[in-house]
Amino acid sequence: MLGKIVEIIDGQVIINMTIDINNQVNLINLHVVFEDDKKKIIGEIVNITQKQIIVNILGEIRNNSFIPGNTAKPSFKSKVRVITLNEVEYIFGSSTIGKNQTFLGYSNIYENYKININNNAFFSNHFAILGNSGAGKSCAVASLIQNLFTKNPSVPLKANFLLFDAFGEYTAAFKDLKNVNPNLIYKSYTTNTTYSDTEVIKIPTWLLDVDDLALLLDVTSQNQLPILEKALKLVPVLKGNSQSVIQYKNDIIARAIEDILLSGVTSTKIRDQVIAILTKFNTEELNLESKIIQPGYVRTLKQCLYIDKSGKLQEMELVTEFVRSFVNKDLDKTLGNNEQPCCYNLSDLEEALEFALISEGILKSEKIYDSTNVLSVRLHSLVNSSNKEFFEYPKYVDRNQYIQELVTDKLSGKKCQIVNFNINYVDDRLAKVITKIISKMLFSFVTESNSRGSIPFHIIIEEAHRYVQKDKDIELLGYNIFERITKEGRKYGIFLGLITQRPSELSDTAISQCSNFIILRTIHPKDLDYIRNMVPNISTEILSQLRNLQPGTCMAFGTAFKVPILISMPMPNPTPNSNNVDLGNVWYI
Repeated sequence: MLGKIVEIIDGQVIINMTIDINNQVNLINLHVVFEDDKKKIIGEIVNITQKQIIVNILGEIRNNSFIPGNTAKPSFKSKVRVITLNEVEYIFGSSTIGKNQTFLGYSNIYENYKININNNAFFSNHFAILGNSGAGKSCAVASLIQNLFTKNPSVPLKANFLLFDAFGEYTAAFKDLKNVNPNLIYKSYTTNTTYSDTEVIKIPTWLLDVDDLALLLDVTSQNQLPILEKALKLVPVLKGNSQSVIQYKNDIIARAIEDILLSGVTSTKIRDQVIAILTKFNTEELNLESKIIQPGYVRTLKQCLYIDKSGKLQEMELVTEFVRSFVNKDLDKTLGNNEQPCCYNLSDLEEALEFALISEGILKSEKIYDSTNVLSVRLHSLVNSSNKEFFEYPKYVDRNQYIQELVTDKLSGKKCQIVNFNINYVDDRLAKVITKIISKMLFSFVTESNSRGSIPFHIIIEEAHRYVQKDKDIELLGYNIFERITKEGRKYGIFLGLITQRPSELSDTAISQCSNFIILRTIHPKDLDYIRNMVPNISTEILSQLRNLQPGTCMAFGTAFKVPILISMPMPNPTPNSNNVDLGNVWYI
């Protein structure tokens, strides 16, 4: 007996001790049982003095099962004792790993007691691993995934873990899994286009939709989206060389020039804009050297743009008539919709975007021109940068084939369980776009699958505060893909794992939809306050402990845990390449 109950306030019980505390081991965080007849209320010791013990009620053991919650209260006549190991099993589960379980770590309270989590309870929900730099997040991630694949009674060979690796740390931890089981395949991609023996991340340009392009080109206004939509419709048309395609091009160019000729601006401006369009956009039939035949003489279109001394375009009517001859009112305007899927790259998309711009008559309005032409400038910069390599896929694939190739080992043809995207070599903006595009493809794949939930995907995002942010995506596109995954993904079998040292910078919606949390040492007051407000069922006692946790020690709670558990996670073997710089060796000779 520990003592006698003297006070019960809400979910807290105060006990006057009848034992000599000086002869006891540390009792903090031990669980106690309030036993009254056949009723067993379970609590945790959260504070202790020389005379009193303060216990928080956690739940009760009923019919050999632990039921969490503090609705049941002990009576003042209850016997108060330390919990037995058999009773600990009701709360933590068996220390012996079973089927469909994964070893997580050891209890910090009960020596050598193994904590195993139910795979459905943990991995069928979104989860977050939080903690300051150096607290052990990378090792926690590596340990969790290694244990799932190597310390289970059965191996989840059909699993799909796609890891967006912000620092290129995880290859060291996972590349040798095949030595444990030859059916375990790890695959890695890189963003290093300069020197690498690893496959470079490549996304087929033709799989990008309007939303993807909006992210890639940093669109800031919904008014810019229709131009992108038109460009996507035009690009498969402009890739062709049939007579109908040439007529289509001529029609676009002619309508743009006609708009300029009838715009009412100065003759000089008309001439300059027409020349600018025909210099960039032309066909064999319609260009600056096209011949305009009149009785007795032949002149080129460029010659007919001559401005006389009075500042007038003398051949305005002639040029207008010539250009109108290329406007085809009977042309099939659905030509772009009828084109078969084809390969195209960013350069092809750039040409289509430019045609889309002139077809919309943006030259008639400087305001509209400034707003939309910035997209062309950004795309042109991308086309002429090394980043274009990420959008040059070597062959035509549809989205399903692309995802299949992502999770298939090229050499063996076997399915990969872990795919790592090393996004360390590009800036945060492009890394975020790549992460969003691939995540969106996966989400579309699972939501459109005929067999719902049959192919689950786990998207693990390291340094998630860089990418899963409170962006303007909702204002621009109507949704944020990470928020959509966290809100809707579970029923389709797509799950998000957020790894971050700054939870306060994450999307509120995304973090609030996480059901399981592994929190390592967290010190920043803003982050602690954020965790308090955003994480359900977290107590003041848990928050106070988070400041002083040792590296590798975490507080785990959520749907996979009946109560919050203090756990020491073992070091992964091998470890990720996440060690800090050793200045002792670097500084000195």
